[in-house]
Amino acid sequence: MNPIERYLQAATRENTRRSYQAAVEHFEVSWGGFLPATADSIARYLADHAQTHSISTLKQRLAALGQWHVSQGFPDPTKAPMVRQLLKGIRTLHPGEPKQAAPLLIQHLQTAVAAIEHDAVQARARHDLPALLRASRDKALLLIGFWRGFRGDELARLQVEHIQAQAGVGMTIFLPRSKGDRQALGVRHRAPALKVLCPVQAYLQWLEVAGIAHGPVFRKLDRWGNLSEQALNSNSLIGLLRRILERAGVPAALYTGHSLRRGFATWATSNGWELKALMNYVGWKDAKSALRYIDASVSFGELALLEGGSSAGLLTDQA
Repeated sequence: MNPIERYLQAATRENTRRSYQAAVEHFEVSWGGFLPATADSIARYLADHAQTHSISTLKQRLAALGQWHVSQGFPDPTKAPMVRQLLKGIRTLHPGEPKQAAPLLIQHLQTAVAAIEHDAVQARARHDLPALLRASRDKALLLIGFWRGFRGDELARLQVEHIQAQAGVGMTIFLPRSKGDRQALGVRHRAPALKVLCPVQAYLQWLEVAGIAHGPVFRKLDRWGNLSEQALNSNSLIGLLRRILERAGVPAALYTGHSLRRGFATWATSNGWELKALMNYVGWKDAKSALRYIDASVSFGELALLEGGSSAGLLTDQA
């Protein structure tokens, strides 16, 4: 790969590259289309999948095909008026409510963490390092993911070198790149030390147990408890999250990698956070993005996390 190609590739998120590649392969291989495509072939492709694919999936496929044509120097057929009109007609005849991950409720988070802590105590008593590693990693992943409202791919990309944590004070997390960071300047997040469900304490315990001093924070563990040097794959986080919750007796079928983010947004809203404060903390640039994550029907503000007071102002700043 020459330097130009390397820098161009770095400008696009890995998940986006993979999904775009899969979309182009679906058009060419699965459907039998030809590239470069015409507006007519794009329209026929959409019509053939209108009843089996959601609007969001079709739009993602169009974005991928459009990007391919632009990158190869061809006119973009996905911008043709006929294609846009067809997509509007599909949306009209096949309306569907957008699928969203269920928010991880605070009581389910408490249940899961309590079960993990019980497993850790038993593992220490048995001198079972593999079990202790798994419990420590899973607890830190849940609490950092929830209290920072991170996406699955952001959790997978956390590096020890980019985190400063002090027990009883808080932690600072630097993400060199993220979905909302359009200029690729990096974003610095802060999380405070809490009296219960503390992400800082969980993170420091995980580093101590795992003996990690650099590299990925959250790593693969095989069935024998061997800790990998490689980071968890973001695509594996859904299965991992569900296994953690199922072991704690929590119904997990509706939860995905975005459930931690939605859970925090719902908790914050239920505890009186203003929308602007929530957007600043999580990193949303527009209110529409934030509102998609908030489940206003869920109310559990009575579950205050600070002893003797409301948790509404618990997490209100971001560096």
